[in-house]
Amino acid sequence: MGNTLYLECYSGISGDMTVAALLDLGADEKKLRKALDSMPLSGYHIEITEVKKHEIRAKDFHVRLDTDNHDHDMAYLYGHNTAEHREHGHDHDETHHHDHSHGGHDHAHAHRGMKEIREIFSRSSLTDGAKKRALDIFTVLAEAEAKVHGTTPDEVHFHEVGAVDSVIDIASIGICLDDLGITDVITPVLYEGEGTVRCQHGILPIPVPAVAEIISAHGIVLHRMPLEGEFVTPTGAATVAAMTTAKTLPDAYEILRVGVGAGKREYEGPGILRAMLVKEIEISEKNVGRNTQKGE
Repeated sequence: MGNTLYLECYSGISGDMTVAALLDLGADEKKLRKALDSMPLSGYHIEITEVKKHEIRAKDFHVRLDTDNHDHDMAYLYGHNTAEHREHGHDHDETHHHDHSHGGHDHAHAHRGMKEIREIFSRSSLTDGAKKRALDIFTVLAEAEAKVHGTTPDEVHFHEVGAVDSVIDIASIGICLDDLGITDVITPVLYEGEGTVRCQHGILPIPVPAVAEIISAHGIVLHRMPLEGEFVTPTGAATVAAMTTAKTLPDAYEILRVGVGAGKREYEGPGILRAMLVKEIEISEKNVGRNTQKGE
């Protein structure tokens, strides 16, 4: 029997938050690094640290690129309506772009399609389970991008999500899920913010089109918070869509372990993703009475 994962997405979800939470949950960092090193990608290095978000300890997973990006630059992402932002030339023709999957672009600005993504994984030493999980996430993204742009999944050339750091995020999710032996994932709801965000295609409403398509196609429950900002990224939404096997927690369960992943952007609220290994238990009058007596 495999393990059951519960994703608590009260602060949204992104690719790097998911990897960080799974590492904090107990996924083997050495196995992750070894598997990533086998992939034919360059121009980056991995940093895994511990941080505090609103005084809550969390794991942080960061793909550092050889080139700069604006993924966590709050002024770039959300300052497009301010005079100060316009004075610094951050307009719709900005050459840098925001990567919705919490990544940016590699040194070659590669626009990869599903064919190139499959080739990357086929040339790696990732386990079959890790490859399948990662490709399932990419398939959800491809279908959503195809719908948004009026093309087919095979013809989609990812911009943000085809970038090296985004490939690393998604590969890492597959590797960690496989290492933890996760077979079931429970995700009841995603919490999302309001407003607009800057990306390669310009200024987009939140949830961005790819996220809206994923939520629609996969029947994901969305809760809108009265907070400005993009809390759910396409990679985060695609992970939930591809991996979730149930939307409701058991009536009674044990929490075996807890992992906390940190988000990079600074919003109101803690900015964390909690991942829990849970085990369903049966409640009987006998063990309820025993627990009551212990409490006394």
